[in-house]
Amino acid sequence: MSCWATVQAYGLRSVGIGDRLLPKDDFSLCQQFTLIGSGLIWNIYFGVLALAIGFFIANAVALAKASPNPWVRKPAEWFVLVFRGSPLFIQFFLAYFIFLRIKQAGALPWLTSAQAGALIVLVLNTAAYSGEIFFGALRSVPRGEVEAADAYGFTGWKRFRKVIWPTTMRLAWPAYTNEAIFLFHATTLVFFSGFPTWKQQGDALYYARYFADKTFNPFVPYPIVAFYFILVTLTLISGFGLVNRRLNQHLPQERRKKMRIRPNLIR
Repeated sequence: MSCWATVQAYGLRSVGIGDRLLPKDDFSLCQQFTLIGSGLIWNIYFGVLALAIGFFIANAVALAKASPNPWVRKPAEWFVLVFRGSPLFIQFFLAYFIFLRIKQAGALPWLTSAQAGALIVLVLNTAAYSGEIFFGALRSVPRGEVEAADAYGFTGWKRFRKVIWPTTMRLAWPAYTNEAIFLFHATTLVFFSGFPTWKQQGDALYYARYFADKTFNPFVPYPIVAFYFILVTLTLISGFGLVNRRLNQHLPQERRKKMRIRPNLIR
């Protein structure tokens, strides 16, 4: 089978399009790149949706933590403590156990699927970490900017939307970029969690492990996974860098906060 035929047969296998049977022997480099790249679709699915949904929840958590009302502040503080204080890997297993009980009770059976249940865990986890980042930035908004907004007659929601929130995002964005990178790396944990893969069509690590088990050589498929995630990381840095420049475009060149990527070594 030529490399192009391999791409046609397995390029979208992870989403149910293409050959159902995996190659059994004569594993070529093209097959490994194609199938692992196909599995990366799920990692991108988890990462993009978790970031998009978690971003809004994180903003709400940050505002709740900054609230003077303890009935609003305390639940946000406990939410951050639980999801930042426990390992993500354990969160997957506990969530699957809870969702399985709900399914056995006859409600929401789709929660036990990886594409739904694991996504919920990733959303809540990144919302907790990002919420703490945004809360710190919210507390760091210069008082002079708030006073200037008051002088211009901005109050309430208008002051928050025009002054406080943009400054919060500008201050938080470099750290939030690191969180986004780590979140995409953390999507590989879905394969090891209790959530089953969809019709045995898993993520990048699922296919990497398949080839490692069949060839007894992990030094080819796992570096391919690393290569793909390096590409994803570079894409994230580029995209978030554009947003960072947009957020800082009103500042003089010497005051613009530059992106410094500091990936978390342990979660």
